[in-house]
Amino acid sequence: MEYNIDFYKHFAWLKKVNQQSPVNGETNQERLTRLEGDKESLVLQVSVLTDQVEAQGVKISDLESSLEEHQHKLNSTEEMLQQELLSRTSLESQKLNLMGEVSYLKLKLVDMEEKQFHGVERQHKAEKMTDCKHIVILWYCIHRYMMELQRLKTGMETLLVANDEKVSRRLSKVTINLCFSLLLRNVNDAQVLNIMYSMSMKSNTVLSSRIRRTQSGGLQGEDLEPNQFRRGGLRATAGPRLTRTPESGSTVRDMNTPFSQWTREQVCGWLEDYGLGQYVNLTRQWVDNGQTLLSARPQDFEKEMGINHPLHRKKLQLALRGFSTKALEKSSELGHIWVTRWLDDIGLPQYKDQFHEGRVDGRMLQYLTVNDLLFLKVTSQLHHLSIKCAIHVLHVNKFNPHCLRRRPGEERNPSPSEVIQWSNHRVMEWLRAVDLAEYAPNLRGSGVHGGLIILELRFSSETLAMLLNIPPQKTLLRRHLATAFTALVGTQASLEKREYANATGHAPLTTAAKVRPKKLGFTHFSHLRKRRPDDLGDYICPIDIGGLSAMNGVSHRPYAGVRGLSPILDRVPERREQVGPKS
Repeated sequence: MEYNIDFYKHFAWLKKVNQQSPVNGETNQERLTRLEGDKESLVLQVSVLTDQVEAQGVKISDLESSLEEHQHKLNSTEEMLQQELLSRTSLESQKLNLMGEVSYLKLKLVDMEEKQFHGVERQHKAEKMTDCKHIVILWYCIHRYMMELQRLKTGMETLLVANDEKVSRRLSKVTINLCFSLLLRNVNDAQVLNIMYSMSMKSNTVLSSRIRRTQSGGLQGEDLEPNQFRRGGLRATAGPRLTRTPESGSTVRDMNTPFSQWTREQVCGWLEDYGLGQYVNLTRQWVDNGQTLLSARPQDFEKEMGINHPLHRKKLQLALRGFSTKALEKSSELGHIWVTRWLDDIGLPQYKDQFHEGRVDGRMLQYLTVNDLLFLKVTSQLHHLSIKCAIHVLHVNKFNPHCLRRRPGEERNPSPSEVIQWSNHRVMEWLRAVDLAEYAPNLRGSGVHGGLIILELRFSSETLAMLLNIPPQKTLLRRHLATAFTALVGTQASLEKREYANATGHAPLTTAAKVRPKKLGFTHFSHLRKRRPDDLGDYICPIDIGGLSAMNGVSHRPYAGVRGLSPILDRVPERREQVGPKS
């Protein structure tokens, strides 16, 4: 505590007290005693004040030391600030240098892209020349092969004629000698005639057997019994390259025979040809004939044949259903190897390994569901729409394997019915034709093809500019792309796309949108039990079936063909269904 005591006033009071006369009969002794008490109190107050002064001195020294410490910190902070300013100056100078290098690299990149574009043009010309050379070489080889085949056929016929003449001469000599010997022995004429007839029959038998050995023309013994020995088959030294020819397969499996009557070996051979050869060993142990597979349940395929892959089970079930219904589907002629090439055409080559591993063929394409694509690791909503539109183009063209156009033709102003059949490479060629060659390589792996451009309402010029990585600040370039895009898709499709984009609740199509599997609650399990495996509600591109009734409250409209090319120009405006959830 601090006390403010005025010593001058205190001593003045003491002096005044000493000068006063005794009051009330106070003696000097009492006065002295009182003064001594006052003295002691004053001494005590002085000691207290001394202690306080010392404490204040200690505090002052502490404050001075802390002041020095803060001053030292301030100096060090100023030094760090100076160093930071120096480093910032050096970083700015480095930034300027890097910006100069980036501008140089950009110029170099533009130069390289121009060189690459010219190189691609030269490569296309070289490929065309190479294709012409290959065609000429192939025609020459076929011509040589036909000439060699004709020469061998002529030589074989000459050899047969020579052998026949030799055999007939020898038999005639033997017959004449035998007849003369019999005549010399006085044998009657009837016996001589019988002997001559038997010799002639033997000569005919020898000739026919020799002709069969040569496998010439259609003179093979077609009346042989199934278990009878037959010459002229595959040689033992032919090796495995001749054991699985189409001709041999047709003799092993007669397609006119019902599948239920196929033997175990025929079923195993069919599985191997169908791309499911890894399950042949377990199938051979379980299957007795084709009826075993036809009457089996899906659980039996996994338990008895070891088919754990869900798409392999689906492939087998679709094939067995085709055998049961005897319905001829054009899509069944397209194998899984063709599907991998088809993925290249629609601009999704990154999924070739997954589709090949799943043995996805043409028949499975029209029965693909959203969950199947998610199992194949196709999660992008844009890629789902690309596959959906590509499958629809196959439907419209009746699964013609050559319906997609890969190279530009002679058309100058293509119509939408021609654009819908463009492949991803053909779209890139169109970008080069409209002076956007530097952005064309960005479409590789994007899934953009003619079907997606025409059929999908949400696919606009803005979507294409986003996929081409055209910066938003390049407004003139984007305007040029929008004009070319409108001329490509046509006036009617452009109006529908614009109306759909201006509608309320419209979600633009982006590359970041993902498709997620539906989360089913407890109320949905009863519906799952009632639904059939071939329910069209889950297919990514429902099959065109005339008179299809409404399923699950959704009316599936048949494909419109090429009046409008499909759903875009012939669909109900208030019902535009998209694939996958909107993110």
